[in-house]
Amino acid sequence: MNKEEIVSKNFIEKIIDTDLEEGKYEKIATRFPPEPNGYLHIGHAKSILLNYGLAKKYNGTFNLRFDDTNPTKEKTEFVESIIADVEWLGAKYDGEVKFASNYFQDMYEAAVLLIKKGKAYVDDLSAEQIREYRGTLTEPGKESPYRSRTIEENLDLFERMKNGEFPDGSKVLRAKIDMASSNINMRDPVIYRVARMTHHNTGDQWCIYPMYDFAHPIEDAIEGITHSICTLEFEDHRPLYDWVVHEVGYEHPPKQIEFAKLYLTNVITGKRYIKRLVDEGIVDGWDDPRLVTIAALRRRGFTPQSIRDFMDLVGVTKSNSSNDYAMLEYCIRNDLKPKAPRVMAVLDPIKLIIDNYPEGEVEYLDALNNMENPELGHHQIAFEKELWIEREDFMEEPPKKYFRLFPGNEVRLMNAYFVKCTGFEKDENGNVTAVHCTYDPETKSGTGFTGRKVKGTIHWVPASHCKKVTVRLYENLVDEEKGVYNDDGSLNLNPNSLTVVDQCYIEPFIEQYHAGDSFQFVRNGYFCIDTKDSTDYDPVFNRIVSLKSSFKLPKK
Repeated sequence: MNKEEIVSKNFIEKIIDTDLEEGKYEKIATRFPPEPNGYLHIGHAKSILLNYGLAKKYNGTFNLRFDDTNPTKEKTEFVESIIADVEWLGAKYDGEVKFASNYFQDMYEAAVLLIKKGKAYVDDLSAEQIREYRGTLTEPGKESPYRSRTIEENLDLFERMKNGEFPDGSKVLRAKIDMASSNINMRDPVIYRVARMTHHNTGDQWCIYPMYDFAHPIEDAIEGITHSICTLEFEDHRPLYDWVVHEVGYEHPPKQIEFAKLYLTNVITGKRYIKRLVDEGIVDGWDDPRLVTIAALRRRGFTPQSIRDFMDLVGVTKSNSSNDYAMLEYCIRNDLKPKAPRVMAVLDPIKLIIDNYPEGEVEYLDALNNMENPELGHHQIAFEKELWIEREDFMEEPPKKYFRLFPGNEVRLMNAYFVKCTGFEKDENGNVTAVHCTYDPETKSGTGFTGRKVKGTIHWVPASHCKKVTVRLYENLVDEEKGVYNDDGSLNLNPNSLTVVDQCYIEPFIEQYHAGDSFQFVRNGYFCIDTKDSTDYDPVFNRIVSLKSSFKLPKK
């Protein structure tokens, strides 16, 4: 007897299933509608993948549309970065990129329709007065003295607003709904304002601009969006969304559904804070690898698959909660483990001299490109008399259970031979500068030597057959123990969030790779070649993540 496959569906999919069963929509249409006022971050990735995934699952359409109704904060740079992010994540949008600004004429005509229906009026109150008249959560608002203007007067004033006859901020168009509503968003919200701003898409064509809450439902309706998926902070705005599409008279109005935002521990996602970090030069632009903008994650070395896997683990819920950043790190480790070539790199070098190795001789040893995936093949690495090893792999007076190099101890050099420490050199400050040893030629890796065993294996790089590179080691931008924010609201920055190490040695094997490629540095973590500061001759490596984590998948 075949067991029936059990498919787990989130609450949005269940709503869509019901809508399709009831015949409300013939075909599903979703969209990702970012405002081009900054770079996208990891939270936006959840929305992108959710909307695209729903369209793909139900054989529908997915639009990329910019909600560009506020020219003061919008830039073409942000438009271009967002398109790049969406495409990098693998979310294939249908048709051309769309802009809310392409519908400005439709929005203007919708506003005129509302005026003609007696559902909108021109108000002369100042922004401060409008706030005062709005009331509070416990007290109703009071009507503007201009609320009773006639339809003819409102039509005339609104057209004159469009024609630029009034100063910025002197008049607004408000929806006429209910100043006593328990939902403050329904207390005659402003739907148009006078603002002489050059728009990135429409230039100086308009001097009035629609407000987001008015524009967004119209954009969705024009594009035939069936399910307008947004985050929970828009839940209280849903009655206004529904009011607009109903009053304007769209035959097949879209349905707004809210889901929980993605919150990550110990990272900064707010655009306002990220912009401040960028503007004050605290970080190296919106794509600084310490940030969690999508551009920063891409530059750091995260892969689209790792982010998709992370979103699958997070899931889609109706309740806000925080997710551990370690979960995202788990996903990139899991993705790179079978894919990334493994190379030996020494980040804090001291010289290892093999006294009994023939002077001037070089031999080439085989090394697997990936221990998890032998299909990736192998490469050769030069072995010679002088090598670089990590400083922490030698101790003059080691503690118990230290199995690496110390006087009299024997270890295996990875992919090579057993070596025994015979001595060391120090400089005038007492720092170890070189370690001396002898090697046993009978212990070569791959020969099946079983004469004796050693407890320690260390990695190395040949001193004259290596490449000197710069490595960047990243920690959280904010102090994990003290929290993201100080009591005064300022960011609690970690002074050790970036360490630049410019005396690192690595196998020349990496020279065949390019910017953006990722590697596993033996014992040091996963790294990628920085796409911004690297050249073909001088690669800069960003540490993506360390090799190990305490994070474990929850039991199902």
